[in-house]
Amino acid sequence: MKTTTRYIIFLTASLILCCIPCKAQNKSGGVCLSLWKNIATQPSDTTQTTYLNLGIVSSLHQLKGIGLNVFGSFASNSVYGIQVSGLSNIAGGSMKGIQLSGLTNINGDEAAGFIGSGIANVTGNNLHGIGVSGLMNITGNNVKALLVSGMMNITGTTTTGVSIAGILNIEGGGMSKGIKMGGIGNIIGSDLSGVAVGGLMNISGNNTNGIQIASLTNISGGQTSGIQLSGLANISVHAKGLQIAGLGNVAQSLHGVQIGIYNRADFATDGVQIGIVNKSKSSAAAKFGLVNVNPDTRYQLMVYGGNTTKTNVAMRFKNKLFYTILGLGSHYFDFDKKISASAFYRTGLGFDIAKNLFLSGDLGYQHIETFHNKYEENIPERMYALQARINLEYHLTEKFGVFASGGYDVTRYYSKNKTFEDKPIVELGIVLF
Repeated sequence: MKTTTRYIIFLTASLILCCIPCKAQNKSGGVCLSLWKNIATQPSDTTQTTYLNLGIVSSLHQLKGIGLNVFGSFASNSVYGIQVSGLSNIAGGSMKGIQLSGLTNINGDEAAGFIGSGIANVTGNNLHGIGVSGLMNITGNNVKALLVSGMMNITGTTTTGVSIAGILNIEGGGMSKGIKMGGIGNIIGSDLSGVAVGGLMNISGNNTNGIQIASLTNISGGQTSGIQLSGLANISVHAKGLQIAGLGNVAQSLHGVQIGIYNRADFATDGVQIGIVNKSKSSAAAKFGLVNVNPDTRYQLMVYGGNTTKTNVAMRFKNKLFYTILGLGSHYFDFDKKISASAFYRTGLGFDIAKNLFLSGDLGYQHIETFHNKYEENIPERMYALQARINLEYHLTEKFGVFASGGYDVTRYYSKNKTFEDKPIVELGIVLF
């Protein structure tokens, strides 16, 4: 009972003091008890330093200590210590210590320590420490900190540390060092040195030295030294390292490895491309794919018939030594049966043995669809064939030639380890272009 009485007396005295205006020469021992902005035990002027602040809304010159306010606290100069408010904390200068607010923390200059808010942390200059907010962390200049936000982290120039955002990490320029994780992505205006993980994309305006991982796209405006891994595409001006994409990789110059369905590099004198379609403007790149294209590649149409599939049309991508062929054929069975069709791929090498006379050999894979023939006895719905050929080709003109092929075909079931048939291959045809 006595304790309750003393508490009531203390609270009443505090409220009375809060309502009595104080003159500038009374520093109140560095204690500010405040009901509202101008109703406080300590005036807000340049002669005052507050060491303890309790109130609803407080206006201070400088806080060195602890400030606790129901709604907000405004310090026209700096804050050194702990500042806690239900809504907002504002420091016109620097903040060194801890800021906690329900909505926002705003610091005009630097912040060092821990700042946490329900909506946003805004720092005009540099941030060193930890920034945690429900929506955004905004820093005008440099960050050396751990940033965590529900939506975005925005930094004017350089970030060193870890940035985690529910949507985006955005950095205006300078060097970004550390780890970036964004629900949608990371956008860096200049250089990245570290790891960027984006739910959809990573964009670096200049050089990337490290790792970019995204479900859709990684883009680097300068040189990429490291790894780009994406579900869709990787784009870099100069790629030095490894690019792996679900669809394609694009680089102006390649000094590394590209792995994807489609790989393109304008200049790839000491690079490696692995994919279905590999293209470069330099013929020295090492390419491993179904179709390999460089400036010396000739695109040739082949039309021919034979005793396997009876009519065939194909495109040959012919380089100096190696070539690949993609084509379609019809009537795997004889013409007295219903239509059947095939798609095939061949890769081989060849060379000129005399003027206008070209000798080549290749290995091929053929997929066969039997269509309605599957209803006949012992004919499956589909099969595959492994083939080997030797070809002799004579060009009557630069863009027209005739050829003959001989080889061997083994056709097998997909559904069981059994050969359907095996036989020699005999084919005749023409080459255009």
